[in-house]
Amino acid sequence: MNTVIFRTLTPMIVAIMLVFSVYVCLRGHNEPGGGFIGGLIAAAAIGVFGMASGVATVRKALRVDPMAIAGFGVVMAGASGLMSLFIDAPFMTSIWLYLDIGESVVPLSTPLFFDLGVYCVVFGTLSAIALSLESDREEDI
Repeated sequence: MNTVIFRTLTPMIVAIMLVFSVYVCLRGHNEPGGGFIGGLIAAAAIGVFGMASGVATVRKALRVDPMAIAGFGVVMAGASGLMSLFIDAPFMTSIWLYLDIGESVVPLSTPLFFDLGVYCVVFGTLSAIALSLESDREEDI
């Protein structure tokens, strides 16, 4: 499955998948979606990129080990839950911060950071698995 057409279209497909994964992750508070589904879509994009370009190219493009991304996500998700302890509330209580930027107000919340942490965990773990499986396949060829 390493045709010229596939290798040519892969960068565009991967870019669309990554942008869509971020969209799905960020809309997860009000509609279906969230960190888990967004991370699955992003990991699938990395898998497609690995099939077209090879594991070495993907690892160079990522610049960070996927398991380090997963570890960062665990810390981020755990820290978002622990933030409620600073306001003397139960674990995982939502905290909201509203930033006034010009004429608009940007809401930041601990559930957003939890979803981003889950996104990183799913993306990092499944990307590491996909790259490992792909590298085993390349050795067999």
